[in-house]
Amino acid sequence: MTPLRKRMADAMLQRGFMASTRANYVKAIYGMAKYYRRDPAGYSANEVQAYLLHMVKERHVSFSSMNQTACAARFLYQTVLGHDREQFHIPMAKVAVTQPELLSCEEIARLFAACSNPVYRMILQTIYATGLRVFEACACGCETLTARPTACVFGSRMARDQRPATPCWRPPCWNICEPTYDGPSLVTGSFARVAVYGL
Repeated sequence: MTPLRKRMADAMLQRGFMASTRANYVKAIYGMAKYYRRDPAGYSANEVQAYLLHMVKERHVSFSSMNQTACAARFLYQTVLGHDREQFHIPMAKVAVTQPELLSCEEIARLFAACSNPVYRMILQTIYATGLRVFEACACGCETLTARPTACVFGSRMARDQRPATPCWRPPCWNICEPTYDGPSLVTGSFARVAVYGL
């Protein structure tokens, strides 16, 4: 490990950067060093900007990937090496924020009606009502469901994150009854026993 890389790694660790962020920043600076074939500490602002332009024009990377490299360069040159922000300007691209397409209540009702199995439909409705992401849905089990009408509590991986229920739809009955399905895992092993909500 070069002294500059160690300084950058120590500075990121000191500031509490996530391990993935630290790895991505080091990889970004390594890519720039590989392009210029010399020590990154000696680059000018124009050289950094030229590399970012090369990423977009010739390598056809996305603007978000280019921005990640720009953030890594900003951290290295402004935080670690102490260059002035005004004199060592590193631009970033504007990335358009795309909003997800939202379904109407009628479309959601048709989606639920298309699921003929009541257990699968209950799982789908619960996932939708709590706004779970895919990895959260696959990780949760029966212990994460509560009888409260407004929230499900995620105790293990979500650090007790409380997710409010979607106002557009709620299960017909939020009181957890005795599990009425005792069969194979439906999504993951966590769903070996399922509490059915009013079905």
